[in-house]
Formats: sequence, structure tokens, C-alpha cells
Amino acid sequence: MTAHMHTEHDDDGETRRDFMAILAGAFGAIGAAIAAFPLLNSLSPARDTLALATIEVDLSDIPEGSSKTVMWRGKPVFIRHRTPEQIKAAESVNLQSLIDKQTDEERVKKPEWLVTVGVCTHLGCVPMGQKESDNHGDFGGWFCPCHGSHYDTSGRIRKGPAPKNLTVPPYAFLSDTKIKIG
Repeated sequence: MTAHMHTEHDDDGETRRDFMAILAGAFGAIGAAIAAFPLLNSLSPARDTLALATIEVDLSDIPEGSSKTVMWRGKPVFIRHRTPEQIKAAESVNLQSLIDKQTDEERVKKPEWLVTVGVCTHLGCVPMGQKESDNHGDFGGWFCPCHGSHYDTSGRIRKGPAPKNLTVPPYAFLSDTKIKIG
């Protein structure tokens, strides 16, 4: 009978020992998660950076044929209120003549508004063409004087060393006169 009680005690001890090992492991995992949280949280973007992740832009002060530059994520964004002539010029381009083949329709949400990141895709310069007095290049869009890249009225590279079109950032129309970039 003593042997039988000893066996019960061993089974009971193993069960208790298993439970204690699981409990210790669980507390250790919780402690590690609590200790790691500040480190992982420090890797998240700061609030001021997140605030710049999206911007709203009022379009009502941009007359037809004019442009506006806003800053988004530390980069200039060109917003152009295109004229019917600029739209027609952009839509009538033969795709085979383009270096980076994109239709105008792929680059705009509404034909009269073109929104692009104003950074030349060659070496990161800021092209000219936002002011009426600027050189707009051979295709009526933008001209990067650093190395001679010419962009058309859709922001597509047409001549020069730039390998890609001006980037179209993510944006959406909030109303007829307001967009949200980012």
C-alpha cells in the first residue's frame, strides 16, 4: 500500500511540475513582450511624420493653365490645372514614341488635373515649369536643366536621360475643389 501511495504522489508531483513549467514559460513570454514593446514602439514613425503622410490641397485657387507646388513627405508635388489644349496634347501622343509608356488616362483621375511628384527621375533634381515664365521644355510640360530631361503635359519623359515619367503620388478627390495626397 505504501508503494501505491508513492505512485500517486509521483503522478501528482509531475502534474504540478508540468503546470509550474508552463506557468513560468507563460510569465517569461509576457515579460519579454512587455520589455520589447518600448523598443518596437520606438521604431514606429513619429506623430509629426505621420501627420505629413497625407495632406489636403485646395484646388480652387489654381486657375486653368496654372500650377501650384505643395510639399508632401519632404518632396515637392506639382499640381497643374490643365487647359483643353494641354489635355489634347497629352492624350494625342503615340505611345510608341514614349520612353516610359503610359497613357494620359493612366496618369490622371480627372483630365483637367495633373498631380505629380516634382522630382526628376534621372538624379532627383526639381524640374522647371511650374511658373509661366519657366522653361517648359520641348513638350510644354517641365524641363530639368541639370541634365536636359524634357517632360510633356502629362509629366511623361519625352527627351533626355531620365528613365521614368514623373511619379504620380497616391491621391483622391475629396470634392471638386479638394484633393487628399497620400
